[in-house]
Amino acid sequence: MPLGTLDRTPPPFFRQGPSALTKLAVFSALAVFLMAADSRLEYIQPVRAALATVLLPVQRTLRIPVEIVQGGGEYLQGLARAISGEREARAALVAQAERSARVEQLAQENAQLRALLGLRPAINVRSRTAEVLYEATDPYSRKLFIDSGSTQGIVLGSPVINEAGVLGQVTRVYPLSAEVTLLADKDAAIPVLNARTQQRSAAFGGLVGEGDAMELRFLAGNADVQPGDLLMTSGVDGVYPPGLAVARVTKVDRRVDSGFARVVLQPTARADGVRHVLVLEPMATQMPARPEPDAESTKPVKQRGGRR
Repeated sequence: MPLGTLDRTPPPFFRQGPSALTKLAVFSALAVFLMAADSRLEYIQPVRAALATVLLPVQRTLRIPVEIVQGGGEYLQGLARAISGEREARAALVAQAERSARVEQLAQENAQLRALLGLRPAINVRSRTAEVLYEATDPYSRKLFIDSGSTQGIVLGSPVINEAGVLGQVTRVYPLSAEVTLLADKDAAIPVLNARTQQRSAAFGGLVGEGDAMELRFLAGNADVQPGDLLMTSGVDGVYPPGLAVARVTKVDRRVDSGFARVVLQPTARADGVRHVLVLEPMATQMPARPEPDAESTKPVKQRGGRR
């Protein structure tokens, strides 16, 4: 083959194009132009939307294995939590059934003992549910308003409770609403019974500097009261049924310079966040009327004999 017929041009791999600096400048200018056009004229937005639409099935397809792994792990964790919750619920149900059986047995024994001793049957406390409307705006008092009033059978002095214990007492009754004074109010007072020692006392609200706390007043300095003691309604006031939780003792300060102890209480029923309450009928409405004092018994006793 003659030498003149040979192709002396270099192959494409060895061809020298624009320099790297020229390419950098061109592509940088193109990128700046595209960014400016996209921000000002939004030319790239339709292209971006079209690409997102086209790539969406691909993204979902690639996401399937990840979702399967994550979903499988969550399913197994949820299954384990469900099994654990079922076991706890079964154990709580068994304990509740046992307590219910004991309560029923004690109720039967109580009825038998009352019949044996000739005592009148225990008082059945009637109740009515109500919903909390709002809290009073007075910053110096603790009162709630409920959506039941005299039209629904609410009477003055009715105890108000929830699942945790006593909340307060109805102090004002309107046709369609009622005002409830909470135990933490400065004007609230309730007779209580110490569940541990069976000692009676009175709890008062409005304790300054302790939030919603209450206190036992006029309690001797050497009285048997300890932090953690549960105080319940005694039932001797004719308003609250006996055995309702009222408060727990949180602090006992036995002062040396005073004959009384300062006992701080925390109510078991908190009014914060409560929505539904139970309004009980005062026990005085079901109790027999108190006998009025005899005229003869009220006369002063004359002393016999005189000064000689």
